[in-house]
Amino acid sequence: MEKYNHKYGAEQIQVLEGLEAVRKRPGMYIGSTSVRGLHHMVYEIVDNGVDEALAGYCTEINVNIEPGNIISVQDNGRGIPVEIHPKTHISTAETVYTVLHAGGKFGGDSGYKVSGGLHGVGASVVNALSSWTEVTIERDGGIYNMKFEKGKTVKKLEKIGESKKTGTLVRFLADNTIFESLEYEYDVLEKRLREIAFLTKGLKITLEDKRDEENIKKAEFCYEGGLISFVEFLNKNKEKIHPTPIYIEKAGEVPVEIAIQYTTSYSENIYTFVNNINTVEGGTHLEGFKRALTKVFNDYARSHNILKEKDNNLQGEDIREGITAVVSVKVKEPQFEGQTKTKLGNSEVTGVVQSMVNDALATFLEENPQIAKAILEKCVSASRAREAARKARELVRKKNSMETSTLPGKLADCSSKNPEECEVYIVEGDSAGGSAKQGRDRKFQAILPLWGKMLNVEKARADKIYGNDKLNPVILAVGAGIGADFDITKIRYGKVIIMADADVDGAHIRTLLLTFFFRYMRPLIENGNVFLAQPPLYKLSKKGMEDLYCYTDEDLAKAYEDLEQKGIAREQLALQRYKGLGEMNPEQLWETTMNPETRILVKVTMDDAIKADETFTLLMGDEVEPRREFIEQNAKYVQNLDI
Repeated sequence: MEKYNHKYGAEQIQVLEGLEAVRKRPGMYIGSTSVRGLHHMVYEIVDNGVDEALAGYCTEINVNIEPGNIISVQDNGRGIPVEIHPKTHISTAETVYTVLHAGGKFGGDSGYKVSGGLHGVGASVVNALSSWTEVTIERDGGIYNMKFEKGKTVKKLEKIGESKKTGTLVRFLADNTIFESLEYEYDVLEKRLREIAFLTKGLKITLEDKRDEENIKKAEFCYEGGLISFVEFLNKNKEKIHPTPIYIEKAGEVPVEIAIQYTTSYSENIYTFVNNINTVEGGTHLEGFKRALTKVFNDYARSHNILKEKDNNLQGEDIREGITAVVSVKVKEPQFEGQTKTKLGNSEVTGVVQSMVNDALATFLEENPQIAKAILEKCVSASRAREAARKARELVRKKNSMETSTLPGKLADCSSKNPEECEVYIVEGDSAGGSAKQGRDRKFQAILPLWGKMLNVEKARADKIYGNDKLNPVILAVGAGIGADFDITKIRYGKVIIMADADVDGAHIRTLLLTFFFRYMRPLIENGNVFLAQPPLYKLSKKGMEDLYCYTDEDLAKAYEDLEQKGIAREQLALQRYKGLGEMNPEQLWETTMNPETRILVKVTMDDAIKADETFTLLMGDEVEPRREFIEQNAKYVQNLDI
């Protein structure tokens, strides 16, 4: 191997001092420099106030988005200590904001019993990644102030007045040389702050967006009901089996708080938190909860003769059908699997949660036999449906094995077998399917035409899906199974692209397919494999001019404007509005919608599982009234309606 000829001595070893490391590699500390990382900056400061609330000192946190995307976060906690720190020989407040891994959350005789801020990097990282930061502290009878620029102190902590109050006010402007955008999304902040308020019973959080003086947005969250209020919020558009959530709480070394409510839906929604951090990948607390749930319900069903001796035990998935639960634990020294804090690893938590749920839930069921009976009827029904689904699945597999190919007959497959480069277009209708088959690149593009309206899976169990003539081709084409059997490693195509007409029917088909993917192939969405094709809405043409395609009304207006500047008047142009994909010939379809060089694909993402579940329940569920309200509120925003 050829040697790289360069000097390698002491002078080549870089030492990043202070917060330089953060500015050099921001993604390591904040997750990313995208909009997600930008919002995380706010959460880091808010979490400091929440930690004060968990310690019993803070009752109110106010978050403001000021003009120019300046963020201010104020809490009425104890205020950051202001005395000189014995190790750094500067004020403790300045130490917290300028030294990595400096904080009161490292266990032992610290200032906090439990905390979401584990590594002591929150405040200093926000400071490092901001153009400027200003901190005002009320504590020990005084008001103190200090200022920073890009992590460096420009004004030392000094006393500027007297005060009998306590608390901390942090104002900062994120650095536009670090972040891709400084535009905060009000809805994103609102969702996270509401979540924090649910999880911190009695804590009042306000959010105010002052960027538009004529349209100031404000929200206030305070839930004395805590997790009960959280579950009621999650189920607001669902039909409940029992009106009031089951609430379990236990203090001790590992405080545990759980709220459970069953609905008539077929989906399972369990959200887990550790020290108010959303552990989206679960962990030991979720494992303990699931084990206890399965054991308690099976024991009750046996002892009350709901399950006969000859009956098999109910499976965990049967018992969790229709459940909405929030599991929140407070752990003094949480061990997370990965820096992202998405999976709890503390092994002792499994036993704590399991024994607590075993005792409390068993007692609840004995004291509330009607609720227990209603839930178990649903569990038994789910078990029968699961068995029916298994038989249907085996029948489908058997049928396919007897056929020459396990792929659906209408699928025009691609020649490549490498999932990373392969993509399948799910196309509405045979006519569009024909054009797509002719226009595609056969090497890596497959075409699956669908016809007619498919099953709304929001209102159906898995046993109704297997063998369904609209959905089965999709299941077979993707090749990874559905539900609990879904295996992302077996997908045949790296991109699953929904290509439907730009009209009401097309939107309906897209929604039905997305509902199916969300409920039965969720990892496909989470992994970023699902896309929406964007066919053009308009074509502008003129003899001697290359056809111009426009994808939105804004594109059309701009095209007219650009052409007018080139001396081509609007009257000289022929305008075609595409109602369906079938109106395009293969060449047009390739150029506008299928050519990787020119097409527009929208990746379907799911940053917020709670919001996604709420939306699908609202739009596709059984409850009509919430959907009517949604339509009434949003009808004015409809565009390109076919009437």
